[in-house]
Amino acid sequence: MKHIVQQEYSVNKTKRNRRNGHGSFLIWFTGLSGSGKSTIANAVEAQLVQQGIHTYTLDGDNVRKGLNANLTFSPEDRAENIRRIAEVSHLMIDAGLVVLAAFVSPYAKDRETIQKIVGYTNYVEIFINTPLEECERRDVKGLYEKARAGEIKNFTGIDAPYEAPVAPHVQIDTMKVPVASAVKQILKAIENKLDIQ
Repeated sequence: MKHIVQQEYSVNKTKRNRRNGHGSFLIWFTGLSGSGKSTIANAVEAQLVQQGIHTYTLDGDNVRKGLNANLTFSPEDRAENIRRIAEVSHLMIDAGLVVLAAFVSPYAKDRETIQKIVGYTNYVEIFINTPLEECERRDVKGLYEKARAGEIKNFTGIDAPYEAPVAPHVQIDTMKVPVASAVKQILKAIENKLDIQ
């Protein structure tokens, strides 16, 4: 941007990673509402913290209430919501954290934007591929019922599309894979990234 000059600091991501004893990157959980994204992200974070990994989880609850409180669920605002989360994740990665982000993030172009912002090598995509029928059956927050009744507009899976990832790093169907097994799969997938490069 015009008139903005990048300040160079002596402490950078590499030094923070060395201090922490692990790499820093983003684990992005995508899937329908009620698919189990936050449950699995929470379980993965708990395991990482037990291993002494510095982490932080971003989700709709802690982002939509503050940073993105002014955004709706229109396609344009969804894109801006994801862009802001990606920018925050980028800063957290630079700070030396393993960031876990659990968001529906229904559009492929928005997930591509995330990768561009944080860097492709800093991005691990976890597709929680739970069928719509099961997510609706669970309806943990009562959102599907409200969407079906027309009380919520632009609800993914009902009157807004979900574009499934084509090549996620890990894909999990929670109807077939229990949480503990899902956590093991994800931890295996990120082993190399945790090593200091």
